[in-house]
Amino acid sequence: MITVQLGGKRVGIVGLGSIGTEIAKRLESFGCAISYNSRKKKPYVHFPWHKNVYDLAINSDILVVCCALTEETHHMINKDVMTALGKEGVIINVGRGALIDEKELVQLLVIGELGGAGLDVFENEPDVPEELFGLNNVVLSPHCAVATPECFDALEELITANLKAYFSSNPLQSLVEFE
Repeated sequence: MITVQLGGKRVGIVGLGSIGTEIAKRLESFGCAISYNSRKKKPYVHFPWHKNVYDLAINSDILVVCCALTEETHHMINKDVMTALGKEGVIINVGRGALIDEKELVQLLVIGELGGAGLDVFENEPDVPEELFGLNNVVLSPHCAVATPECFDALEELITANLKAYFSSNPLQSLVEFE
């Protein structure tokens, strides 16, 4: 199997929140040209913004999907978007499985209409489509990046700080607001 060089690739990031921003920082150091799609253009971001994921895919070699799953984003990476990415294109999904139309993804990978995929989330977890196991252009990983001793230590510190703040009537460090 011949691999490709990451440096110099055009990488489109779907969802430039905290995770997408960290991914962009790392890819920029490899000399990648970053562009993104989010609900709206971020005025403080210097990367080119694309109004929709189709336009982002046309202008990318690699598409990194790391946005939230909502009714609007369910299957947002559909056959048209994957076809726009092209036969050499690669999709990396670290968001949620249902962001990608998994049946179309599998079909395009099997027939060679999409270059490859790196997946650590799946539409019907824990079930992974059997066809993916035999493909040499796919990397599968369990969604467990947070399962490190450092993350557990940080989580313990955050929970402790929030409990102390709550019982002292002080603002919480990580307030979650429901819309």
